Amino acid sequence: MATGADRLRQALSLNDFQRLARPRLPRAVYGYVANGCEAGDARDHNRAAFAQWRMVTRVLRDVSARSQKTSLFGATYASPFGIAPMGASAVVAFDADNRMARAARAANIPFVLSANSITPIEELVRSNPNAWFAAYQSPDARNIERMVARVAATGIKVFVLTVDVPVPSNREDDRRAGYSMPLRPTPRLSWDGVSHPRWLGGTAARTLLTRGIPHISNVEADNPINLFSRKVAVIAGHDNFTWKQAELIRGLWKGTFVIKGLLSAADAAIARDLGADGIVVSNHGGRQLDAAVSPMQVLREIKAASGAMTVIVDSGFRRGNDVLKAVALGADFVLIGRPFLFAATLAGTRGVRHAISLLAKEIDIDLALLGLDGIGAVDADVLWVA
Repeated sequence: MATGADRLRQALSLNDFQRLARPRLPRAVYGYVANGCEAGDARDHNRAAFAQWRMVTRVLRDVSARSQKTSLFGATYASPFGIAPMGASAVVAFDADNRMARAARAANIPFVLSANSITPIEELVRSNPNAWFAAYQSPDARNIERMVARVAATGIKVFVLTVDVPVPSNREDDRRAGYSMPLRPTPRLSWDGVSHPRWLGGTAARTLLTRGIPHISNVEADNPINLFSRKVAVIAGHDNFTWKQAELIRGLWKGTFVIKGLLSAADAAIARDLGADGIVVSNHGGRQLDAAVSPMQVLREIKAASGAMTVIVDSGFRRGNDVLKAVALGADFVLIGRPFLFAATLAGTRGVRHAISLLAKEIDIDLALLGLDGIGAVDADVLWVA
């Protein structure tokens, strides 16, 4: 039987973690992570979009002192990427939020906790006091005030408002695989779990023993919602949440305020004028609108409209040269999600640390091959439009 070390040795890139984790997960759980929405076009297009650019190398330069350290919101990180928020991660891998958070802390990169998680914020910050929080916020002013106060009390410094889920998207493949919110223990789903004993014993049973029935813990200030409750189906989407509520949060939140889920330069300008410190250019990993553009396609124009805001980008990043292409187009930072969750599935905190080190190594090699001594030297001159 392959050991954890054996499995990690097979992971040579972020793409490998998905392949290696797949047989360990029930079909429904794997699909929840891997799938996009509808036909999966936006998810697949995110990857295809990177082929629009090639890179121009420079030679015979001294790159012996290269560094990928990156400054962001007053902090210095070891690399220009962090771990994106992912909902229900601890349903996929045992204690996944805490394990990813610990790995991020050890590697000195950001970890962003999703509000749609079963790990309470207060618990997570014990694993990583420097974590960020990504909110799915209801429009009620009193709820906003209480949630902002709760997050502030944890000591978290970066509040990320997720804005691209006015309604839940059409996740056809999730339903085909038997995954739903709320969870429904159908005979098909039960067999799916029983036929994957490592997940059943190592994740589902351990979670029940340590936490009881899992609850979504961080959508509101209190009243966590049982994963088997009908209420869980609509906790994230609020079709009457507008810029008015975003402005209220900006006024209440005294730390760094980031708005996540923008694909429009016009919306970036609104966020800038509202006083946001940063934005995340994102199509939610291809999980919302299946006809959405790739963030990379609109990154340059959004950067031009962003003013002094920090511009972060996510959705589809897998390689070091993907990260450097985004930086060359104007991004200050990149967030990556699915591969790190698959790494946690494969080998817990150790798996995530290995994934982080692989991507950091790729960036280091790519900088040297481009003839650059650091992230600050990456600009549009390295890009060639295919």
